[in-house]
Amino acid sequence: MHLQRRLFTLMPLTPLLPALLPNIATATAPVVLPLWPEGVPPAVRPDAPAARAALPPEQVDAAGAIRHVAVPTLTVVPPAVDRANGTAVIVCPGGGYSYLSMNREGTQYAAWLSTLGITTFLLKSRLQDWGHPAPLQDVLRALRLVRSRAAEFGVDPTRIGVLGSSAGGHLAASASTLFDHPDGRTGSPLDTVNARPDFAVLVYPVITMTGPATHAGSRRALLGDSPSPALQALMSLEQQVSAMTPPTLLLHTQGDKTVPPDNSLLYFQALTRAGVPAELHVFEQGGHGIGMREGLGTASAWPRRVEEWLGQRGLLTAPPR
Repeated sequence: MHLQRRLFTLMPLTPLLPALLPNIATATAPVVLPLWPEGVPPAVRPDAPAARAALPPEQVDAAGAIRHVAVPTLTVVPPAVDRANGTAVIVCPGGGYSYLSMNREGTQYAAWLSTLGITTFLLKSRLQDWGHPAPLQDVLRALRLVRSRAAEFGVDPTRIGVLGSSAGGHLAASASTLFDHPDGRTGSPLDTVNARPDFAVLVYPVITMTGPATHAGSRRALLGDSPSPALQALMSLEQQVSAMTPPTLLLHTQGDKTVPPDNSLLYFQALTRAGVPAELHVFEQGGHGIGMREGLGTASAWPRRVEEWLGQRGLLTAPPR
């Protein structure tokens, strides 16, 4: 199904998108949707900048990093022509909750996923200016929006997943574990829509907010300088896994000194204890934030592992009509 432009509330396209799919013939150009057309929820962490003063203007630097998000959006990237299979992925870029690495861990991923027949939704979520629960609200709103309009987007409402890198992996794992948490609701009618992802792919993810494996920068940006033990435990997602957590693929590198691979190991162990189908790959070479770079040994082949895992789960084949 082709996206119908007239059904969308359009916003100006980000300057990152013109070169998004240079070698792929797509059904339509990307469209940007506001996550909160009725108004962005006002809730902010009490000590966050947005609680004290007006936010600085949104910034996009030469590398495509986005800061000071005030208006969260979803950019819809259709699958390549004749390849649509009904699967959708909401992509959560990393950046330590202080910025979004939209080029390396967003638009690049969308170009790749398009070739697999996947409809991609690039999430531009709120960050440290707001703190928890704003990013959780944004990712759950994205899932609810896509699922509620699945027919319009040409996707199967039972095949909507999340893919996140680094702190974006934490956000994707938050959706996988806290999809029904009160912090993710805003009183909107869309709160009644199921926000649970159907699958998750976590690439060198931040997971824990306690212990030596914690990425201190992500914790500070999301939870503040002095988060309560209860809040740290809530956002330590290895503690929130349940039997309802969706099937998950984890990818990390042994040489990651920024977000130690213990994050993925802790989450994988929790998934295994809960009986959730899960797969973990820890590659010898590569550090943090590798994106889709070549020359890192088997770590550079992580997208192939994702394709295999999605194919094994039947997510790259269009369902019978």
